[in-house]
Amino acid sequence: MIKYLSDNPYLRAYACLIITAFCWGCNAIFARMSVGEVSPMLIVTLRWIGVVFLMMVITYRQLVRSWIVLRPHLPRLFLMGALGMTVFNALFYISAHTTTALNIGILQGAIPIYVLLGGLFLYGTRISILQVIGVTLTIAGVCLVATSGEIHRLQDISINQGDYLMVLACLMYAGYALNLKKLEGIPKLPLFAVICVAALVTSLPLTLVEYQMGNFQIPTPKGWIIIVLITLLPSFIAQLLFIQGVADIGPGRAGVFVNLVPVFASFLAIFVLQESFQWFHAVSLFLVCSGIWLAEQKKRFRFSSHLRNQ
Repeated sequence: MIKYLSDNPYLRAYACLIITAFCWGCNAIFARMSVGEVSPMLIVTLRWIGVVFLMMVITYRQLVRSWIVLRPHLPRLFLMGALGMTVFNALFYISAHTTTALNIGILQGAIPIYVLLGGLFLYGTRISILQVIGVTLTIAGVCLVATSGEIHRLQDISINQGDYLMVLACLMYAGYALNLKKLEGIPKLPLFAVICVAALVTSLPLTLVEYQMGNFQIPTPKGWIIIVLITLLPSFIAQLLFIQGVADIGPGRAGVFVNLVPVFASFLAIFVLQESFQWFHAVSLFLVCSGIWLAEQKKRFRFSSHLRNQ
């Protein structure tokens, strides 16, 4: 099974991106559990300290060997780490203070749109009708789960400062995903290691600001467990798998899988936080999965046809 996945870039990408979405869904649960256990920006800094340590342990020699290839890309990698990792998370946390979870969930669902449009303008990647329909279905699924099945709540949404920050945050991550395509051919582990260092360095001033504002909180024992989980799942495993998924099928198609995140987060809340299962959980999962399936049809059929002709 593992060999089959390694030989089939499409199935490998789907597996990587589904696991990525699951890990990012876990991050939403960890964020809720961290309230009162550790301050937000300290989480950001500690998670990157942990990831940088892991990356140095497992990839130091490869990083040294690849340095000559990485060096010309250092400015781009630094911006990717700063904007796609640190600034994205900072804006995400800050926006939560001035907007609702409903708005955040829906706005985050727009990331695939930004990535598709970015791919069109930057790389000339064509957008098919099936991709448009697929992305629309996934956003419908996100809206359904974000409104807890009460779609009429959408008419009560008002735009505020936090929403603008979330739009900016989503643009940051879309830019990060699009830039991964420009770095094809560079070994993935050293590439990610440099991005992690950039994320760590740029997170330190934000944590200092948190300290000076009096919002700094040392982790409790439970807080340390949450930080370890955030480091391993959404920060380490998920980011590496997302890079692999983008390398296999491109940022536009990989971005559609992001809309699985709120669905996974919703299901995890049922099992971890003991929230009740509702009909909209199942319907939203169906909509998002159907949308991803539709968005992949043209490419999948083309790949199948290629196999038959061999």
